[in-house]
Parts: sequence; structure tokens; C-alpha cells
Amino acid sequence: MTKTSNLGELQAIAKKVRRHIVEMIGAAKSGHPGGSLSAVEILTTLYFDVMRHDPANPTWAERDRFILSKGHAAPVLYGVFVEAGYTPAEPLNTLRRIGSIYQGHPDRRFIPALEASTGSLGVGLSLGLGMAEAARLDNSPTRVYVMLGDGEIQEGQIWEAAMYGAFHKVDNIVAIVDYNKIQLDGFVKDIMELEPLADKWRGFGWNVIEVDGHDIPALQKAFADAAATKGKPTVMIAHTIKGKGVSFMENNPKFHGVAPTKEEVEKAVQEIGA
Repeated sequence: MTKTSNLGELQAIAKKVRRHIVEMIGAAKSGHPGGSLSAVEILTTLYFDVMRHDPANPTWAERDRFILSKGHAAPVLYGVFVEAGYTPAEPLNTLRRIGSIYQGHPDRRFIPALEASTGSLGVGLSLGLGMAEAARLDNSPTRVYVMLGDGEIQEGQIWEAAMYGAFHKVDNIVAIVDYNKIQLDGFVKDIMELEPLADKWRGFGWNVIEVDGHDIPALQKAFADAAATKGKPTVMIAHTIKGKGVSFMENNPKFHGVAPTKEEVEKAVQEIGA
């Protein structure tokens, strides 16, 4: 696909993705808007500037891989897939319905271009490390990107995978923590504090990059720095705002898993301005 590093074009795509998220979750009357909206700039930067991939040939062997480990944020990935040309826009309003290709969590049975069916939290980093190791064995240029939720990384399997990645020097993988600081039951700090998060990843042997997850030029630089890092895996701690782009959703735990009403959808779309 045609990639762009043009900031204005990437910001315009991000607005379209935000609108898709709000409208599809509103139509479904269920879903996870907050953590979908917080990840928009990250996925937009990856799919439209950073990653090597081809919607016309989704099984291209040397493509880069993306795994949405926090699978409940599927709407952001669906919005990006539509804008990238992987899937059609019309069925977005069938989100979460029986038979829809847009299931509540990413499901390869319905969208074969997905790298993995996800949503069982804690598993994505292990999957990504396996793909990254396979690429190294094949002498492939493939790089692997795995998005983790901050609540998700309270799970033990994440840290088992982290030990593996550092020990085996898997330097063609980037773990991205969508650090919006809110999980299902409330604020992360009140449920199981993650800090000092950067020091924990460093202690596990990872290269750590902290970045504003809504600043596209900063994300572009961070992904370039990750690609230039050899001999150890990279984790990107992306500081984000839950519900970013919709004022009444921002930093509001309610919208982790509550759909906007019809009136709220209209207000949100007006704010987004796509």
C-alpha cells in the first residue's frame, strides 16, 4: 500500500478512524470506546507509515505483523483496516452481531488478514515473540508489533514472555503499552499499580522508549529508534488518554466498556470533526 509520513494526512486518517470507532460502537450499543480511542494515533502511524504490509496481498510472507493483544479494543483495528483497504466500511455498523466479520474481539475466522484471534488477555506478547523468532530463523526482514493494555500487563504471562524476549535477544519485536491508566474496574493505580513501569521493563532486559501516544511525529521517531536497536527487544510505553478525542469520554472510567447513546454519538462525531 502507499505509505505516507505527511503529518496532515496521518491526522486526517486518525480522525476518520475515531469516527468509525464511535459510530460502530454506538450502533452496536456495546463495546469498548475508551481504549479504542486511546490507540488511534499509534495504529494509524504503524499502518500508514511504519509497517511493511500489502492489503492486496495480506499473506505476503515478509510483511510486518501487528497483534492487538488487548482484543477488546477491536474497533480501532477495524477502523484502520477499513481505511487501509483490508475490509469494507459498510458492515462496520454490524459490530458484535452474529455473523458479522466485525466481532467483539478480532477473529481470524471472519477476517483472515488478522494475524491472530485475540482477547484472552496476556497472550499477545507470547504470540508475537513466536512470530518474531520464526522470522529470524527464516532470515526474514519481518518486524512484529504487539499492543498491550496497561491492565493487561498485570498478568503473569506478560512477564514470562518479557523474560524470554530479552534472554533470546529478540530484537525484531516492539511491545507497545497503551498506558491510558484506566482498566475495566477503574484507575490502574487503585487496582494494581504498575509503577515504576519503565524500570520494570528495563529490569527484564528490554530497551524502553517512553512516548506521547497521541503525538504522531514522536511516535514516528520512537518506531525508528526501536528499529535501530539491536540485541534486545523494545517496549514502547505510550502515554495516552482513555477516550482521546471525545471530551466526555476522556479519562472517564465509565467509557472503558460502555457504548455512547445516540445523542452522545452525534456529539462525539461533531467534536471529532472528521
